[in-house]
Amino acid sequence: MEQTRTNQADADSNVATKYAYITRQSGVRGGNPIVVGTRIGVHDVIGLLQNGETVDTIVIQSFPGLTRAQVYECLAYYEDNRGEIDLLVARQMSSGETS
Repeated sequence: MEQTRTNQADADSNVATKYAYITRQSGVRGGNPIVVGTRIGVHDVIGLLQNGETVDTIVIQSFPGLTRAQVYECLAYYEDNRGEIDLLVARQMSSGETS
């Protein structure tokens, strides 16, 4: 159990150092990656992009509190972690959850 906590802490630290706008917080969105200062999951942003939204529509309509830089960093995180994010998007779609 302690090793699991250590591994999660290491993963959280790695996310914080590699991505300026992406973090994980225990108890927020299941500990999945989110945009710093929000409860918006990386998978929320990627799901919208996969469904045809553009960066501009995301920052203007879907999540007006986000910046283009934050959306592009979600894309960068996705490129480095496709399996994780694809699974989260699929779960969200199958549960009917909306962003």
